[in-house]
Amino acid sequence: MPKARCQNSAREVALSGWGRYPVVKSYLQRPEKISSLKNIIQESQTVLPKGAGRSYGDAALTPKGQTVLTERLNRMLAFDQQTGVLCCEAGVTIEEILEVFVPRGWFPAVTPGTKFVTVGGAVAFDVHGKNHHRDGSFSHYVQSLKLILASGETVHCSRNYNSELFWATVGGMGLTGIITEVEFSLRPIQTAYIRSLSIKAKNLDEAIALFHQYEQQYQYSAAWIDCLASGESLGRSILTFGNHAESKNLDREQQAKPLDVKPKRRFTVGFDLPTGLLNRYTMNRFNAFYYNRQCSRFAYSVVDYDSFFYPLDFLWNWNRLYGRGGFIQYQCVLPTEVSREALVKVLKLCSQKGWGSFLGVLKRLGQQEGWLSFPMSGYTLALDMPLKPGLWKFLDELDQIVIHYGGRVYLAKDARLSAESFRKMYPNFPKWLEVKSKLDPHNLFSSALSKRLQIQSI
Repeated sequence: MPKARCQNSAREVALSGWGRYPVVKSYLQRPEKISSLKNIIQESQTVLPKGAGRSYGDAALTPKGQTVLTERLNRMLAFDQQTGVLCCEAGVTIEEILEVFVPRGWFPAVTPGTKFVTVGGAVAFDVHGKNHHRDGSFSHYVQSLKLILASGETVHCSRNYNSELFWATVGGMGLTGIITEVEFSLRPIQTAYIRSLSIKAKNLDEAIALFHQYEQQYQYSAAWIDCLASGESLGRSILTFGNHAESKNLDREQQAKPLDVKPKRRFTVGFDLPTGLLNRYTMNRFNAFYYNRQCSRFAYSVVDYDSFFYPLDFLWNWNRLYGRGGFIQYQCVLPTEVSREALVKVLKLCSQKGWGSFLGVLKRLGQQEGWLSFPMSGYTLALDMPLKPGLWKFLDELDQIVIHYGGRVYLAKDARLSAESFRKMYPNFPKWLEVKSKLDPHNLFSSALSKRLQIQSI
C-alpha cells in the first residue's frame, strides 16, 4: 500500500520543540524537491512540516505521522531590487536572508527574537517583532503564498486571490497545507546598525507611560520586566527603543562599511543545568542584578542589528539552561483598555506564587490580521518557566485571568492549553475551521497541538 511504503522509508525519531516538552516519536522526511514533497503528502495518513525547530511547544510535532523537514527546500527564487520583494522557498531562514540582503541594504520588515526561524514558520505562526504596534506582523508584508493542499493540488493565495485560504493559512499553524513558496517584501536600510535608547522604569505604571511617550518616536520597542518584584516595584522594567541608524549616526569606523557587521562568536551550552538551580532565590538575585546593571535612567547607544534583535542567538542551545525536563514559555496578550489591570493581576500572582522568569518580556502589539494570529491591540507578556510540579496548575490560573480580560495565549509557544480555553481565546476559530474542513476533511495535516486542542475537520 502507498501509505505503508512512505512510512517504511522514513526514519522514526524522537522530536520535541525548542522548550523540549513534549517529546514524541515521528517519521522524519527531508525532501530536496517539491515533487518529493508531493509524493510524501500523497502517501501519508498524517503529515506536518517542521522548519528550524524554534516553536516552543507541540505545534510542529506530529506523533506517529510524517514530519517533513523543510531545511533542504531553501532556495531564494527571485528578488526585485526596486520594490524589495523577495520570492523564496519556505525553508529559507531569517538568518540566510540577513546574510544575503543586509549587505545590499535590505532588512526583514518583521523579525521575531531569533533569526533561526524559517519563512514558512514565520507565515504559519504569523510571527511578530518589536515593531508590531506600528508595522503589524509578518503576514502584513506577504504578497502571496504557494502551498500544497491535502488533495495534492498546488495553489496560490493572497489577500485578493483565494483570500479565505490566505487568512486561514497565516497563523494557521501549518494545518491548512504545506507552504512551499512565499513572496514578501523587505524594507530598505541605510546601515546595519540600530540607534537605541534604554530607560529604567520603577514600576508597571511608569513602564506603560514610557511606552506611550516614546512609541511614536521609535519603530521598535520592548521591555525586560522583573516579574517577581512586588509592592511599589511591581512591574519594574528596563525599556529598550530603537530605530534603524542613518550613516550620520555611526562613528568613523562604522561609516566606512555601514552595512557590514562582523560575525559574532557563539558559545554553546554543552550540558543540561540542574532544574533546581532555577528557583525563586536565584531568580530574585538575577533580576535585581539585571535591573541595577544600568546605572543611569537613560542610556543611548548605537548597536549592530544582531545585538539588538537577537541577543540570545549567540548562545547555542540556550534551552538547555532550563534542564533536561524542559520549559514552557507562557506568552499572553491582553487588550489595551484592560492591560494595566490584567497585568497587575498576572504579575501579583507570579510574585505571590514564586513562579518567576529570567526572561520576562513586555511588548506593545497592534491589530490582529490572520484569523488565528496571536496579536491583538494591547500588551503582551512572555515568561519562561522550567517544568516543575505545580506549573500546570499555576498556568491554568493565569489562563483564567487572561480569558476573563479577553486575552489569549500564543500557540507557537504553547504546550498545555486546554481545548476549552483555546476556544474562548480565539473567537475566529469557527470561521477558520470551515476552511480547514473544506480543504482537509480527513485531517491529513495534524499535530500534537491540533489533537490536544481538539482541532478536527467537521
